[in-house]
Amino acid sequence: MKHIYLMIIAVMLVHTSQGQNSTGSRTDVTVDANGIMHWPDQTEVQGFGVNYTVPFAHAYRTAMRQGVDIKAEIDKDVYHFARLGFDAYRVHVWDTEICDSLGNLIENEHLELFDYMLMKMKERNMKFLITPIAFWDNGWPEPAEKTPGFANKYGKEDCLTNPDAIEAQANYLYQFLNHVNPYTGVAYKDDPDIVAFEVSNEPHHDESIEKVTAFVSKMVQAMKKTGCQKPIFYNVSHSIHLEDAYYAAGIDGGTFQWYPTGLGSGEEIGGNLLPNVDNYDIPFKAHEGFKKGAKVVYEFDAADVGRSYIYPAMARSFRTAGIQWATHFAYDPTYMAANNTEYDTHYMNLVYAPQKALSLKICSEVFHQVPVYADYGAYPANASFEAFRVSYEEDLAEMVTEDKFYYTNHTSTLPSNTKKLKEIAGFGNSAVVQYEGRGAYFLDQLEKGVWRLEVMPDAVWIDNLFGTNSPDKKLADIVWNTWPMTVQLPDLGKDFSIQGINTGNAVSGKAEGQTVAVSPGTYLISRKGKAVKWSAADTYKNIRLGEYTAPATTLEETVVLHSATQEVTAGTALEIEAEVVSASAPASVKILPNTWGAKTYDMQRTAGYSYAVTVPAEAVKAGYFSYYLLVETEEGTKTYPAGVMGAPKDWDFYQEATYTTRVVGEDSDLYLFDAARDFEELNWVWSSDVALLPSAEPAKSTLTLDMEQLPTNEDKSLMTDYSVRSYFGDVIGARAAALAGYTKLVLRGSSQRDTPVTVTLIGEDGSSFGATVTLGAEAKDYRLALADLKPTQLVTLPRPYPGFLPYYFERSAVVEQLDISRVESIQISIGGQETYQYSIESIRLTK
Repeated sequence: MKHIYLMIIAVMLVHTSQGQNSTGSRTDVTVDANGIMHWPDQTEVQGFGVNYTVPFAHAYRTAMRQGVDIKAEIDKDVYHFARLGFDAYRVHVWDTEICDSLGNLIENEHLELFDYMLMKMKERNMKFLITPIAFWDNGWPEPAEKTPGFANKYGKEDCLTNPDAIEAQANYLYQFLNHVNPYTGVAYKDDPDIVAFEVSNEPHHDESIEKVTAFVSKMVQAMKKTGCQKPIFYNVSHSIHLEDAYYAAGIDGGTFQWYPTGLGSGEEIGGNLLPNVDNYDIPFKAHEGFKKGAKVVYEFDAADVGRSYIYPAMARSFRTAGIQWATHFAYDPTYMAANNTEYDTHYMNLVYAPQKALSLKICSEVFHQVPVYADYGAYPANASFEAFRVSYEEDLAEMVTEDKFYYTNHTSTLPSNTKKLKEIAGFGNSAVVQYEGRGAYFLDQLEKGVWRLEVMPDAVWIDNLFGTNSPDKKLADIVWNTWPMTVQLPDLGKDFSIQGINTGNAVSGKAEGQTVAVSPGTYLISRKGKAVKWSAADTYKNIRLGEYTAPATTLEETVVLHSATQEVTAGTALEIEAEVVSASAPASVKILPNTWGAKTYDMQRTAGYSYAVTVPAEAVKAGYFSYYLLVETEEGTKTYPAGVMGAPKDWDFYQEATYTTRVVGEDSDLYLFDAARDFEELNWVWSSDVALLPSAEPAKSTLTLDMEQLPTNEDKSLMTDYSVRSYFGDVIGARAAALAGYTKLVLRGSSQRDTPVTVTLIGEDGSSFGATVTLGAEAKDYRLALADLKPTQLVTLPRPYPGFLPYYFERSAVVEQLDISRVESIQISIGGQETYQYSIESIRLTK
């Protein structure tokens, strides 16, 4: 009996010590009555970071095929997480790879790599939200392997309803939380750096409230049975009609996601998308369970957007909605980022996408500086908030505080006092750094008069990032070049010294006029006469000073990036710009018109890899201006767009490909939408009732819609509006300056039945003006005077995911008058009928 009594006492002590450290104080995060998570010291939880998948599935198999050292690659990427200020990590674990069909945990290489990765992130002071169940097979985007887990046996739908599958999940969750990380010696349930667990990834329930509550409750109890006292979350942003079921199941909070630009567009989405991220409005925010539960965002991204301005606006909207933690989906492992095969609708990596990565660095600051529930109104008034600013027009996100200055693009912003700056992170030119390279750079003050400089190599996107990708299709190149960098910091003065400190970096010298030549690497820079006591082995925050990692140059040949201006007015000068990317500067870059006896025009380097030339107005005549681009290097002359050696004047040159610009008369109509030209890039809610059909006239097509009823919303109710959006900002090109001369908007189309169609012009500031025309059976022109266009509702297209987010954008202030010089997109809308039909060939401006 004495032995039994002692065993009971021991068990009680074990259970009472769960979630406590050796001094008896809690080490777990807690959730208060208002749904706010707190660290053990009672400060508010504020976390920001990324999803990252290297130990599992496609990322793991790609590493194996490439023969890379996976742990070494994890080390490299985690170092970059530290440079970007990430302190949060989340992943949906591929359960199918680390358990059997009964849910028994399998100690294999995937789990061991996951444990290693967590340990390396802990070394950088990162915290974790772990989702043990993904339900996925391990395929995407390639065929799945045969795996031992319950997900492979039952599939996602049965995992939510089949009793045996449910038992397997409960067993798996219990074993997963009890698993001891061999690198830390601590079980997941007790790891103080694991903030919380999310039961599963996007479950999509479709049963009764009672059955869903029973399912979720069983999962929660299996996890709590381990003694875990950490918050347990459940996804409440799917099947939102079941919020009662979720919050009745004993969860501590809900998880959310946001893809405000949809998913899978296949190319980059154009236009100002800040209206799409203006408001993260949760329809059940008045629910008592929601108000008392903690709130985290497990995934978000502005998918198919390559620009850098948008992320901090998303972070602001999250904080307004009460979100304490958010993790971007998904960071591309550097070893496979050149191909973007893992999730081709996303793209994120410090080396390969420096401006986007810097934007996430600013997001981390938003999450740590902006109070939860702080409200800054609507766009465009909220484009500046606290220390932050976002600008679509400049493709810029920035943060300016007394001691920090971060920016994603060239900026003219002046810090209030450069003498007080201690951290700078940027791309391009600012008041304190001027740099022609195409990589990110970081400047950190170690002490008065001594700074650490880190410079990333140039990243050059050479193909469509968001299309159909393959390991055999390179989308981006990394180039190591030396560029001048001017650093204007009072703390360093004019004649500062520079010393390379990363392995292999032997640079040593002094600035001339505050300018030094820098290559990718890390450096110590110091004020003249300052004794430097720092070395590569010393630490600064969570990095070593000499740390540096970036892929070697991948550029194999000169790359020319150029798209011809689509249309220009005859008798006006034609500005031609191109990017010529090479390991060393070419001897010359020229434009050669494709006309008999034409002379060449020398392009001048403007900065970095950028070249430009102005073709004089007298050479731009009505018709077509076709031309070649010639690049002369040590190897000879190469002609583009064919990209072949030789010049068009050579007797044996046979390539006929040229760049071509339409040259039209001053009074020519300006086509904002042409169905044949623009259909593939439309933003719309997919429907089989919408198609591109050939017209009776040669070389013409129509956007054709024929619906018996409109599609359904997230809550399965019928939509009351169906809209499509077309961005034309990159189409009108050089004719944009002539927009003010037009007075009428002309839609050419028809309908088998009388159909009212609303046509809306969208400005780059989110303003929208339109009018309604009723299409009839005859295919003809329907004319609208621009002066008659009135403010209309702007639909957030592409539609966001989840679909419960606002359908219409409500601007901070209504614009009373259309500014035709600033329009960039067109919206075509129908609604308010029983059946719908139209065929639209084009929409144009006329005088």
